[in-house]
Amino acid sequence: MKSIYQILMTGFLSIPSLVNLNAQTKMKAEQVKSHELEVVNQLTTSAAIVNMPVSQLLNAPGNEALKAFFFTPVNEKTLQGKKIAVIAADGFEEIELTGPVWYFKQLGAKVDIVAPKFNPAPARYGLSYPEMSKTHIMAIQYLQPVGWIKFDHTADQVKVSDYDAVFIPGGAWNPDNLRYDKDVIKFIQDFNKSGKLIAAICHAPVVLASADVLKGKKLTGYWNIQVDLKNAGGTVTDEPVVTDGNIITSRHPIDVADFSRAVEDWLIKK
Repeated sequence: MKSIYQILMTGFLSIPSLVNLNAQTKMKAEQVKSHELEVVNQLTTSAAIVNMPVSQLLNAPGNEALKAFFFTPVNEKTLQGKKIAVIAADGFEEIELTGPVWYFKQLGAKVDIVAPKFNPAPARYGLSYPEMSKTHIMAIQYLQPVGWIKFDHTADQVKVSDYDAVFIPGGAWNPDNLRYDKDVIKFIQDFNKSGKLIAAICHAPVVLASADVLKGKKLTGYWNIQVDLKNAGGTVTDEPVVTDGNIITSRHPIDVADFSRAVEDWLIKK
């Protein structure tokens, strides 16, 4: 049998080996973390914050009429008593929502912002959402996220009978987030059957294409979706705003004034 002395000495002699093993394990873990960090850095683009103040858009050369549209006082309540639904989701072009909404409210209309129900991506997508995603939608300016706006209802909560008109702002992401939502598509289809006004600007007419309400219609839209509108059965022209029956379409943020006035004119006549 080993003596107590031998046992103690064996224990003491093994301590350096354990320390060395722990150090090696720690070093290996750090190397793994360093490698993982290097890979993540290669998968990640540099962060940058770009913001285009609305004033910059209004003061840009060639946009004098757009600037005058917003800065000329609105004196008549031509849309008093009218109710308008704005259908929008994350990625809407800021001025294409806030501009018409401001104008319609100045004219006396009641305006509600309606969004799809919050539907986060599956966990395996690795995405995280701020808590405000449940009550707000994100604005962009030419693909740059810039802010959030609170919505009033979700698309499953509204009825055609609640509104006199519906309009959809553009933004490259917003229409894609809308066009697969069954509640949004049904609302647009039911609105079209009612003969009430449907208005869409910039990229938003693709939502109407998904709702299959464009066959035989004259319309316009942002240049890179015009082929989609043709494929949906529409006749496309490159004009600031086009009205055909109960559908009004427009091309671009700089057409917001023409778009808003066209919606006003249609509702006044009704």
